[in-house]
Amino acid sequence: MSNFTSKFADRKIGPKFFETINQNFENQVYKPRLYEEKIDFDRLRMYRLNRVLEQLRLNNVGACILFDPINIRYATDSRNMSLFTMHELVRFVFISAEGKVILFDYPKSEHLSEHLCTIDDIRAVDSWDFFSANNFVDKNAKKWAGTVQDLMREHSPDNNCLAIDVSDPVGIQMLLKQFNVKLVNAQKYIELARSIKSDDELICMKASIETAEKGMWLMRDKLQAGMTEEELWSYMHKVNIENGGEWFETRLLVSGPRTNPWLQECSNRVIESGDLVAFDTDMVGPYGYCADISRTFVEGNRLNDEQKRLYSMSLEHINHNKSLIKAGVNFREFAEKSWKLPDNCYDNHYPCIIHGVGLCDEWPLVAYPNRDFSNADYSANFEENMTICVESYIGEVGGKEGIKLEDQFVVTKDGLKQLSSFPYEIDI
Repeated sequence: MSNFTSKFADRKIGPKFFETINQNFENQVYKPRLYEEKIDFDRLRMYRLNRVLEQLRLNNVGACILFDPINIRYATDSRNMSLFTMHELVRFVFISAEGKVILFDYPKSEHLSEHLCTIDDIRAVDSWDFFSANNFVDKNAKKWAGTVQDLMREHSPDNNCLAIDVSDPVGIQMLLKQFNVKLVNAQKYIELARSIKSDDELICMKASIETAEKGMWLMRDKLQAGMTEEELWSYMHKVNIENGGEWFETRLLVSGPRTNPWLQECSNRVIESGDLVAFDTDMVGPYGYCADISRTFVEGNRLNDEQKRLYSMSLEHINHNKSLIKAGVNFREFAEKSWKLPDNCYDNHYPCIIHGVGLCDEWPLVAYPNRDFSNADYSANFEENMTICVESYIGEVGGKEGIKLEDQFVVTKDGLKQLSSFPYEIDI
């Protein structure tokens, strides 16, 4: 276990650096976020960091470098321009298996993370992406590789195995060309670390789900013929942002004939009377946790007979599959017993039966199997305190409309405990 102690023991939510750094702001007032008083933030942060350290040690990895902003958030709780840094790799964290954590942050933003108990040192990054470096890409990447080598020599002198999650090719080339380092993919280890949730994480997730369901109720209330899909979807964004949420991973809200096949994006189509309106929240909400819930509404609040038939099938799909899961169940065993889609719906099936969820959609994932189960890895088991989403999409090939449902759960030794609570349209 790490021996980190918080620099500011009473810190809850960052970044609010001015509370301790600049006394000119000491009288500022902040509205508490949902369940803030129930979350021990330093305990949350240290649990997650120690999950990462455990994976490094179990797999004999000397250190890892994380560029993915979601991985940085998980390991350190440091957040800075998350969406921007998904496509511009201008910040990263170095974590040694012995527990040294050094954040290399975007220049002039080092103050944003200085309150975090997870971080020992913060330095300005030397960027080597083309946007930042232009014709100095190779020069800066070489300098970065030298920095990495220095870090490995100091903090992992007896183990040259370095795990990196994502990187531009030039950085990898410079490391391999100049230094004796063994590179492995960090994503597996971080996904495994993220898969088991602490009690504090479950409270964060509860806050995100309640925020999402507040937005879902608002959308259902505002839904009327004549508005566009995008106008309706905007209410979810409003509720998420005003409650401390962050972003949406997708634009999955569609209506009428655009509900079949699934995975069409929200558009300026005008919703018509009696249309089905299907959506998947994919919402990164308060504290960075994902609320991943799907529902299908009907404009006018009355399903016709065909819509009821499809809805009933989708509900049966969800209920059957969720009844099969508890800690210890093997993925293949689950897939073999899972609800069988009708032949005329199979080619429209969702990409997976279930998937994990945390700061975003995460491992595990159980795919629809082919005949000999050779299409995916079904070797793992469900574990206690995994959080997962059970998926259903029912849309006949060539059919007029489709139904999308999805609920969020935590795995227990006795079965699934449902976290989402929004009612199904067929029950309202």
